[in-house]
Formats: sequence, structure tokens, C-alpha cells
Amino acid sequence: MLDIKYIREHQNEIKQNIKKRNAKLDLNDVLEADEERRKIQTRLDILKAEQNKANTDIAAADPVKKQDKIMLMKKLANEVKELEIIYRQKEDVFFQIMELVPNLTHPDTPAGLTDKDNKEIEKVGEIPKFAFPAKDHVTLGKELDLIDFDSAAEVSGQKFYYLKNEAALLEIALVNYALNLLASKGYTPIITPDLARGEIIKGAGFNPRDNSDQIYNIKDTNLSLIATAEITMGGYFANHTLNLKQLPLKFVGLSHCFRKEAGSYGQESRGLYRVHQFTKIEMYIFCKPEESESMHLELLNLEKEIFTKLGIPFRVVDVCSGDLGGPAYRKFDLEAWMPMKNGYGEITSTSNCTDFQARRLNIKYKNESGKSQYVHTLNGTAIAVSRALIAILENFQQADGSITIPEVLRAYMGNISVIKPRQ
Repeated sequence: MLDIKYIREHQNEIKQNIKKRNAKLDLNDVLEADEERRKIQTRLDILKAEQNKANTDIAAADPVKKQDKIMLMKKLANEVKELEIIYRQKEDVFFQIMELVPNLTHPDTPAGLTDKDNKEIEKVGEIPKFAFPAKDHVTLGKELDLIDFDSAAEVSGQKFYYLKNEAALLEIALVNYALNLLASKGYTPIITPDLARGEIIKGAGFNPRDNSDQIYNIKDTNLSLIATAEITMGGYFANHTLNLKQLPLKFVGLSHCFRKEAGSYGQESRGLYRVHQFTKIEMYIFCKPEESESMHLELLNLEKEIFTKLGIPFRVVDVCSGDLGGPAYRKFDLEAWMPMKNGYGEITSTSNCTDFQARRLNIKYKNESGKSQYVHTLNGTAIAVSRALIAILENFQQADGSITIPEVLRAYMGNISVIKPRQ
């Protein structure tokens, strides 16, 4: 959430930012809601001052006038009570609109409205050239008895899956590989809950009740299944003031992620690319404002290191303004080469959210002068297992139908180096 004072003082900048972010919002609605809320707050302050004066007057009044003062006190108390109800209603409307205001945008973020406008900034690795007809991961998963979509559809519905045999070992190997690598870099491993309260989800920049395309809600509760551990790690320090000496705080979290993926279709919805549940390793940082740009590059470089060591060819893209999520100030994606798509598909993203999430979640620190400031938060995907599996199966397939296991994963799966066809 942006500072409303900043919005009032920089209206033209905010209007231009809303336009370039392709947000569906009229800034005038925000300003009007803010003005209505402040008018009522001003009236409340006046009435409460009158209450305090009347209370003092009662103590000093003679017995004849005391009854009149008591009646005035009762009248003022009723007015305050009624106005406080109206104020809460106006404040609710204000915050509902404020939640639609996106973060500011980094000046180097490319302009554009969709992912077609994202800017490629680097390519890493060689795209494989197969001397045989390449298969997609769905076919490979079925032929090698690694992935069972049909049984999962009967048990749970479409876009769920069973991982079997070496694919199950691969998931565990990917998790251990990422956790061990990042722990060695100073990131604290953490396993988060798979559910979160509505206020935490909203604080992270998701809308659990209105964002029906993504979030699964638990009926008759204030809980929802998380779409990413970014939510639960961001909420870890909600309503806390951190010690300056602690910063930056770096975590690597393991969770399941649940997404409705409503409306997804076409080639990108095939197989593991868009599923309702998957395992993800997520990096998350709390830091001082002046550190966040360097921390963002650190997260990007860690993502690149993870997939370079896996041997998966990928490119790095700078995400355009219209394709940024609401909390992100700047965002980079890694896109792996996927023969299924005959092109690149997103495997990681890393975002600098500045103080946008921290304002919503009320996470502060005391600076060198002892003044409270909001921290900056950053997140980055280490490994989304379902997408990583696509890249491994498809890029490392061999002419005989086998799959070569990336060398860095072999120690985590009993030194298996090849997934061979079943006899």
C-alpha cells in the first residue's frame, strides 16, 4: 500500500503510474474517499475536545448548572458514537479502494501492457538440438511411469497429478538441492503453513475473497490456501518492529501452493505447466530501504545460479509495467526453454516490493536515529517444482526414451543418473 500523504502530494505521478500499470482504477475515487474520511475524523476530533471540556466543566459547575452539563455530555457521547460508526464505514470504503492502487514503478522497468512487452536482457545455456522427434513431458511422464494425470483427475479433478517413481524422487531432490544451496548462502530455512488468514493474504497483495481466479477459500473461516509462501513468510513479522542489527533478514521457505488457475487454456495449460497444487521453494528478504535494489539483484543471481547448475537453458526478462503484480516495484523472470512450447516458459520470478507489503502488514524497524520506518520486502522463486520438472524431462530426454538426471541432483536421489524406460 502506498502512503496516502504521498498520493495527495504527487497526484499526477500516481495517475501516470496507474495508467502505465494498466490498473483499473480512478485516482479521484481514492482522493474523494480519503477526503470524506478526513472530514468525519476532523468532526470527531472537535466533538471529543468538546467532551473533554464538558467533563472539566461538570467538575467545576455549581449544583444548579451541573445537570445541564451532564445532559450536554450525554448528547455529545451519542453524537460521537454515531459518528464513529459512520467513520468506520467510510474508512472501510477508503481502504478497499486503496488496496487497488499499485506500487510505484522502477524507472528502468520497460513500458508495456502484456508479457509480450517484457524485455529480454540475458540468455544462459544452449538450447538442445535433438536428432530425434522430441516428446513433451506429458508423453514422457506416461511412457516412463513418472506422472499420472488420469488417476489424479478421478481422485481430485483436472489439473492435479501423481508423481511416481523417479519423478517423486526428483521433487525431493529439487527441494533438498535448493534448501541446501540457499542455506549455505545465509538464508534461514523455514517450512510455512499452507493456510493463512485473510488479512495476511491481503497484506501480501493478494485478495482472498475477490481474486476468485486464484485463491481457494475455506468455507466459514477466515482462512485460505496460500498461492505462494511469499504470503506466509511476509506475514511472519506482521505488526512487528525489527531490530536494525537484524537486517537484512533472509529466509528460504518450503510450502505447497494452491491456485485455481481459472480461465487458463491452450498449450500453457497442458500437463504440469498450470496446475492446482505444486511444491515451491521461495526466497524472502526483509531489509532497509537503501538495501532493496542490491538485494533484488542478489535474488536474481541466486535464481540464475540454481538453474545454471541444473544445466537448464533459460533467459532473463525484465517484466514490463503492465505485467507487474500490484505489490512489485520491479520484477525479473527466468524463463526456461521448453520443447513442449517450442519456446520459453516462466520458471521463476523475483520482485522488489519496496515498502508496499510492509505498510499493509505493519512491519517496521528503527533506523539509526531511533525513528520507526517501514522495511522493504523482496521475494524470489528458488524452484517451482512442477515447472522445473517440465524443463528437466523435456531438455534432458534421450533418443532411447531415457532422461538424464542433472548432476547436482544425483546425490539427493540415491546417485541415480538416468531414468530408463520400463521393461
